[in-house]
Parts: sequence; C-alpha cells; structure tokens
Amino acid sequence: MESFKRTDRIGELIREEISSILREDVKDPRLGMLSVTMVKVTPDLRHAHIYISPFKKEDVDDILNCLKNARGFIQKKLASRKIKLRYTPIIEFHIDDSIKYGAHIMEILEDLKKNQGATE
Repeated sequence: MESFKRTDRIGELIREEISSILREDVKDPRLGMLSVTMVKVTPDLRHAHIYISPFKKEDVDDILNCLKNARGFIQKKLASRKIKLRYTPIIEFHIDDSIKYGAHIMEILEDLKKNQGATE
C-alpha cells in the first residue's frame, strides 16, 4: 500500500477547510455553486494550488476574479482554522477541467460502442 506524503495530507485538510470557508463565509453571489476538487501543496508548504469546478461553466472568469479578490479573506480564515502550520500557505485558484475532460472521454467511448454495434 502506498503511503501518503505529508503534502497530500495537508492538501486534503486544506481542501476540506477551503470548501467550508467558501460555503459558509464567502457571501459573494457571483460564486454560485462550485466544488473544490483538489489542492496541491508545494513541498515547503508555502503555496497551495486550489482546483475548483464550477457547476456553471459560463461563469468561469467571474468566479476566478471573485476568488482572486477574496483570496486575502480566505487565507485569513484558513489561518484561524484547525490546521496548525508554521506558515499559512499562499493560495492560488485554478479551474479544474478534469470533469469536463472525463465527460468528453465518455462521449468518445459511447460513440465507439455505437459504431462497433453498427458494424456487427
């Protein structure tokens, strides 16, 4: 069994806390519904890259601008949470396209299945 690195454990804790902060503390209506899909933390634990997946794909630019403007507030809230680190990581938000990519792959597989059934 593969053991988890400390950065993976810290990333998962940060993901849970950021999800909670976005859901409960950030009151900007431009955010709408979104989920925090992954957090990648640098080995020195100074930076955290937070990947989000909004439910409305049209609003991606507004959501990123909103999160960029609220970054200081979110970092301050993260610092006051139960994660005890020497330094609060500097957070940076990114859009996670993996769900969209997965849906595209599923469409391709369905088309292949239909084409294979038609040739038999």
